[in-house]
Amino acid sequence: MRRPKETRRLVVVVAFDRVQLLDLAGPAQAFATAAEIVSEQERPAGAKACSYKVVAVSRDGGLIRTSSGLSFATESLTAITRTGAAIDTLIVAGGPGVHSAAEDTRLVAWVARNAAKVRRVCSVCTGAFLLAAAGVLSGKRAVTHWRACTLLQKRHPDIGVEADPIYIRDGSVWTSAGVTAGIDLALALVEEDLGRRVALQVARRLVVFLKRPGGQSQFSAPLEAQVAAVDTDADGRFAALHAWMSDNLAGDLRVERLAARTGMSPRNFARKYAARIGATPARTVETMRVEAARRALEDNGSSIKQVASACGFGDEERMRRAFLRRVGSNPLDYRRRFSS
Repeated sequence: MRRPKETRRLVVVVAFDRVQLLDLAGPAQAFATAAEIVSEQERPAGAKACSYKVVAVSRDGGLIRTSSGLSFATESLTAITRTGAAIDTLIVAGGPGVHSAAEDTRLVAWVARNAAKVRRVCSVCTGAFLLAAAGVLSGKRAVTHWRACTLLQKRHPDIGVEADPIYIRDGSVWTSAGVTAGIDLALALVEEDLGRRVALQVARRLVVFLKRPGGQSQFSAPLEAQVAAVDTDADGRFAALHAWMSDNLAGDLRVERLAARTGMSPRNFARKYAARIGATPARTVETMRVEAARRALEDNGSSIKQVASACGFGDEERMRRAFLRRVGSNPLDYRRRFSS
């Protein structure tokens, strides 16, 4: 029996000199892997399936040098337009060269013209600056790499820049945070087209630890704690403690227990911890527990009571108060907004 013909959606990724390689390669590989999975699946007779064709374009085509020094081949704007193929998804990558690209009137005009015709337009990381120059983000909510959010807002005050989410969808416009968040964005696009099961299969094949929804923060509590300690935790004592805390959030994480893990008295531990990390032990514990609870509320079917217990809050009311402090909403509202 002949397999039903696949509808191939054209995904065009815009690149430029000194583009961030992973901004382009990450989403491209996610779409390519989705296409592989679709081609392998058995479908009922007459059933249609969509797949993807990914093309990288630059203003003049040819080899483009990335910010890492590696080069890759691209099609020119003229060549991709001449084919007459309808672009389904337009993605603008980011990188150090984006500010020069945003001043290239020919490239900006091409992005603006095509953004008005495609089904959806996206940016990865600082690619948001090129979309902004093309007028695509005017009046929209958007995100970019956390280091560039202030600059994007300053240059384009008509954009509602949000520094925390890993990606934002505002109508047909999608923007993502830095670098690897482009993979999260691509997985969300695949999920929209092909369903959650295929998106999770893609994540698994890419060995992505967690398929993150857009509402999740760019910032990881354990990672932030490690960064805060990098210059002051010479013996690695607190780094080891943070790893243990992450693995034991449902357990007893009172100061006395944490102090015992580090071989200090509770008073000495609390003083040195606050001096090195810039936060109290209790604040770090609560932040880690809230982050774990957010992931659980987003991605599994456990009840709020079960999540509160598994993440170490003890009861729903304690988790609710922590969420109001850290997230600005209660767990139930958070789940309604961000649950997959």
